[in-house]
Amino acid sequence: MSRLLVDADAIRALADILTDTGLTEIEVAEKDSRIRVVRAASTVAAAPVQVTAPVVPTPAAASPAAAAPADLSKHPGAVNSPMVGVAYLSPDPSSPPFITEGQTVTAGQTLMLIEAMKTFNQIKAPKAGTVKQILVASNDPVEFGQPLVIIE
Repeated sequence: MSRLLVDADAIRALADILTDTGLTEIEVAEKDSRIRVVRAASTVAAAPVQVTAPVVPTPAAASPAAAAPADLSKHPGAVNSPMVGVAYLSPDPSSPPFITEGQTVTAGQTLMLIEAMKTFNQIKAPKAGTVKQILVASNDPVEFGQPLVIIE
């Protein structure tokens, strides 16, 4: 009979990160082990929105607005978050941001930092182009796959 070894302190630390950042999910993998902590999202606020949406006299107009956020992650110029963490648009609060809307960037240029597990990870431009839209603000918690920037 095999016994599953669980690092309770690691799980508590990850749960604390979820609480501190407002994120709903975090996962850490190392060698052959993986810990994933998921917190139930608040569905109380979402329920009234879903209930009132069908009451709108023009449901066709409501559908594109609801679908727009999901479409941004599939935008050909979207730079999506490779991890869960906190986004920072500048190296420190007193420095100018790495990028601004309308700025031309080169492939490999740093767009922002994402702090995950007390490590700052550079998010680099996957291609050259113009920054059309910055979709997060400094100190915003971000989820895996969340669109951060649109580059065209």
